[in-house]
Amino acid sequence: MTDARYLDDAATDEFEATVETVRGSDRVVLDRTYFYPTGGGQPHDTGTLSTGGERWDVTDVRKRDRIEHVVAGDAPEPGTTVTGRVDAARRRAHSRYHTAQHLLSVVLLDEFDAETTGNQLYADRARLDCAYDRFDDDDLRTIETRLNDLVASDLPVRWYSLDREEAEATLDPERTRLHLLPDSIREVRIVEIGDAEDPFDRTACAGTHVASTGDIGAVSVTGRTTQGSAHERVNFALE
Repeated sequence: MTDARYLDDAATDEFEATVETVRGSDRVVLDRTYFYPTGGGQPHDTGTLSTGGERWDVTDVRKRDRIEHVVAGDAPEPGTTVTGRVDAARRRAHSRYHTAQHLLSVVLLDEFDAETTGNQLYADRARLDCAYDRFDDDDLRTIETRLNDLVASDLPVRWYSLDREEAEATLDPERTRLHLLPDSIREVRIVEIGDAEDPFDRTACAGTHVASTGDIGAVSVTGRTTQGSAHERVNFALE
């Protein structure tokens, strides 16, 4: 099992690891990694693996039974010690957008009783789908103002692991959305934003995040679209 170190540390972008196996000719499995695999609406990291005078571009990262790093060209041999370098700018952008999405989910639930049903983020924009009839221009302005107030508050962001049974017994199921996780997941990663005793948000999430909401930067709500009956999509971008 690959040690998924991005779960505990979203800031490290250079590390050493050993190639455990190669699948096909281009999918490298490491004993440890800081590369984030596509999942939860967050795209995969990119970067490089290198050793001596050789370098391989990491073009995709996938999580199946193991985390696979797809490289350009013939992969390094099993047993090779490699240096992994994550594209720090891409990771930073994804972490900012993912944290902003958490804030948006809570604002929509608190202000409009609109539950998040899906999301997708990129390095330069993001969208969130929710259960709601239709937002008007005043609603969008309210959402944007609330988001930027939360950014200005510079709330701390932290994460930790918790036994699923304990999480289900002690945490608010509406906000943590534990029901969306497969039953096979018995330990959950909880992300909290705000005061430790009474956090603004507490959600089950395996994505990467910034250390505080102030790191998100200014938020612009760029529009909305209807996504079928009683579903809306909110688009936003960060400066």
